[in-house]
Amino acid sequence: MVGVGLIGTGFMGKCHAIAWSAVGTVFPDVAKPRLVHLGEVNDELAKRKAGEFGFAKGSGDWRAVVNDPEVDVVSLTTPNQFHPEMAIAILEAGKHLWCEKPMAPGFAEAQAMAAAARKSGKVAALGYNYIQNPAIRHIGQLLEEKIIGEVNHLRIEMDEDFMADPEAPFFWKHEAASGYGALDDFAVHPLSLVNVLFGRVARVMCDMAKPYADRKLASGGRRAVETYDIASVLMHLENGIAGTLLVNRSAWGRKGRIAIQIFGSKGSILYDQERFNEFQLYVTADRPTEQGYRTILVAPHHKPYDAFLPAPGHGLGFNDLKIIECRELLTRLAGKPARIIDFDEGLEIERTVHAMARSFEEQRWVDVR
Repeated sequence: MVGVGLIGTGFMGKCHAIAWSAVGTVFPDVAKPRLVHLGEVNDELAKRKAGEFGFAKGSGDWRAVVNDPEVDVVSLTTPNQFHPEMAIAILEAGKHLWCEKPMAPGFAEAQAMAAAARKSGKVAALGYNYIQNPAIRHIGQLLEEKIIGEVNHLRIEMDEDFMADPEAPFFWKHEAASGYGALDDFAVHPLSLVNVLFGRVARVMCDMAKPYADRKLASGGRRAVETYDIASVLMHLENGIAGTLLVNRSAWGRKGRIAIQIFGSKGSILYDQERFNEFQLYVTADRPTEQGYRTILVAPHHKPYDAFLPAPGHGLGFNDLKIIECRELLTRLAGKPARIIDFDEGLEIERTVHAMARSFEEQRWVDVR
């Protein structure tokens, strides 16, 4: 039975805890893991969260989780700037790792994390759960079958409004230590879909913007915002596809939107994550009198939807994708092929993000490699 450690109990920490708790029930082909040790910033919070999340024990020192001999794999869900030190320590301690994205604020740090993963020989996976959506999996199958012919153009967007209010206070995601902003906080998710569906990005041209120059402090006064909530990117993929990537953390009305438009020589595919369980397909093979977008509702024949629900129309959600991702991780731990983005693949996503940032700084097209 796999022993699980968890460091960090915020939004993503709870998502990981739910996944570890549910994975064996949803997917009987993997053994139910054992929730061993939870780490937080102090003992009181750690023990309270351990009780809430179902872990056997909690510690106010994350190193206690790393060094626990009963822990085989660690979920790392802390803020981005803490990933490098913690991830490397976890791998050097001989533990497998499930780390939330992005890898690190700096590319050199991400490289060090990938090197530590290779040296350890352990599984190191990144939390790109959107690639697990049955709708996205089926879109990938349709692309392989060339249902819409040869793809020539891709548009992909990610928008949320949790930073849209100009009066919302300054917090850690506004600090330069957390990264560039929407580019690495958000763009890595669409890039994970690009990576899985189409392959690597070759060249980029990027612009970034700050909708609000400063934010109020809880202690009084205001502090300059150091990150960019908006990024717009032109890109060319290695396979010749032209594309655009648009991300915005300050987009009023958008709650969890990843919108994809894929245009091919014989049709197109549209997907919007705010309509999580469906996508649209247009094919020129239809008679002209019936040509138009059809809505495909995700159903049990779109694997692994059937592991959760026996009928269409009921719908999966964000945490369900995390459960699927957890199953894929356990499958990889068992030495079998699995649909995960490991640290080497994740490093290519980080490389692309940093090329985009360099493009903005230098105001020119930049080659990713």
